[in-house]
Amino acid sequence: MQVREHTKNNLQNTEISDGTLVKQTLAGDQSAFEMLVRRYNTPIFNFICHLLNDYDLACDVSQQVFTQLYISMPTLRTGEPLKAWLFQVARNRCLDELRRKRAIHFSELESAHDEEDLSPLAIIPDGGPLPDELAERSDLKAKLHEAIDALPPKFRMVVLLRYTSQLSFAEIGKTLSMPEATAKTYFQRARPLLRASMAQHWQPRVARSAS
Repeated sequence: MQVREHTKNNLQNTEISDGTLVKQTLAGDQSAFEMLVRRYNTPIFNFICHLLNDYDLACDVSQQVFTQLYISMPTLRTGEPLKAWLFQVARNRCLDELRRKRAIHFSELESAHDEEDLSPLAIIPDGGPLPDELAERSDLKAKLHEAIDALPPKFRMVVLLRYTSQLSFAEIGKTLSMPEATAKTYFQRARPLLRASMAQHWQPRVARSAS
């Protein structure tokens, strides 16, 4: 009975729009804000954590993002989902941290395949069956992240938002303040670079397995 009630509550929560939750929060309902945080906390944190590569710092920045959400509520457009806005705030906070640490230059950031093509597995080059050890997801994920990190900055952010955060190209465009078509173009141009980077990783191991 409790499980059924919990499922029912979850379904009800997902049916409430972001705008309604913002209005409820402004009216004094703190549970509405908590619902917004639960709705977006995981994808926002994962995006920040990947970009900063620092768990503790990602926790702090994630908290800053939702604090800014709470403060900005009176001026937000309640007719649109908050997803793109939150990722834009998260991106800007991450850029501030990276500039502060002088870890990398992101000046280029200031300035495709079909919509359903979301799986990073699609970038692995065709080359016959892979050995079992190469199919381990942990290894694949690590090498994919290395390949993404090696992309030109303007491509890297689009790919991160697409692969790690599952944003649509329209949402990516809003997040990065660029046309949707430009986001698609950057994504399409990044894919051959990712394939080439992944191919360099797989080919030596495949050769060893065949020998």
